[in-house]
Amino acid sequence: MKKSILFFFILIGTFALAQSPKDQKIKYVTIDQKVCSNLKGFQLVLKSIVADSRCPDGVTCIWAGEVTAVVSVYKDSKLIEDATLLFAMKNEKENKEWFAKYLPRKQKKIKTMQVLPYPKEGKKIDSNEYCLKIGYYKQD
Repeated sequence: MKKSILFFFILIGTFALAQSPKDQKIKYVTIDQKVCSNLKGFQLVLKSIVADSRCPDGVTCIWAGEVTAVVSVYKDSKLIEDATLLFAMKNEKENKEWFAKYLPRKQKKIKTMQVLPYPKEGKKIDSNEYCLKIGYYKQD
């Protein structure tokens, strides 16, 4: 009986101390428009923004909008793919799966994806200012 009670408390303690994804701190990786030569493994580069129809800050819209971007994938400094991705709520799961194929193992548990900077009313975004910010839960 004592062993059963001890086992029960150990089991409860294990679940109580385990971190849920909500408790884990989100880390970020930025994908910009620069290609770094002589890198081993996969490298993601934001090649271009094809369209940005997001609702600017300071404006009331009936639609949140979306961004279409071309992301290049390099392996050992050689181009292997140019992918056109649509960043919208309906494509979030698909985009997370695509990025997870190329990110290092510790960055595969993707939580958020953002295209930055976010538009502001009356201000045009220069094409070389864009980047992708991927938030992930770090895995061991």
